[in-house]
Amino acid sequence: MTLAVIGGTGFGAFAGLAEVQDHRIETPYGSAEVQTGKLNGRSLIFLPRHGMPARKLPHLINYRANLKALEKLGATQVLAVTAVGTVDPALLVPSLVVPNQLIDYTHGRDLSFFEDEIHHIDFTEPYDPGLRLGILRAVDQVTGDYPDLVVAREGVYGCTQGPRLETAAEIRRLFRDGCTIVGMTAMPEAALAREMGMPYAGISVTVNPGPGLAPGEVVLEDIEAAMDQGLAWVKAILLEFMAAAA
Repeated sequence: MTLAVIGGTGFGAFAGLAEVQDHRIETPYGSAEVQTGKLNGRSLIFLPRHGMPARKLPHLINYRANLKALEKLGATQVLAVTAVGTVDPALLVPSLVVPNQLIDYTHGRDLSFFEDEIHHIDFTEPYDPGLRLGILRAVDQVTGDYPDLVVAREGVYGCTQGPRLETAAEIRRLFRDGCTIVGMTAMPEAALAREMGMPYAGISVTVNPGPGLAPGEVVLEDIEAAMDQGLAWVKAILLEFMAAAA
């Protein structure tokens, strides 16, 4: 099995990816920027979702090209690392969420590889249960080394259009809908992976309380600090997951 990680620009270097090679992969849907390398001696594909350098807004990402590029490079499973806001007031910042469900609020994105034929995928469980189980086992293995690590073992990712953050009223609506976290990139990424038959799971880092859940406005510096802490946890989980899969 060859793991691909989709994440923010620079995550590959943060995770310690060695022997890095940069690629521009051409696909029928456009080009994608991808890195390959070794993580603790094991091959890993890393796709910086927003480009190298980061410049692509969530609603303008070429999700179809990204997934097809991973397939061309031999990826057989995908782990998506995302930064999210909280919707459930009980969630701490920072913490990790391994979502098991999602609700799509996006519009105008290219949602499918099947444009000239009717093709329905079963999307009852949008995140692959087997891959999620492997991630959760890795979480259990590293928990003792990180006493401050807080993980929600399931959650509902509400995917909004972006690029702006949500209003306080929108966060209240998401909560009524059953969402626990909110981000901008899970769709159509997860659905496209399912169309390709590629197992897809996610780890979300909560980096800010949803608007209206804490006094004042969302502060960028606080988001960056929460992201740094959360990514350190993600790195440890990723290393453990890959070691277990060896």
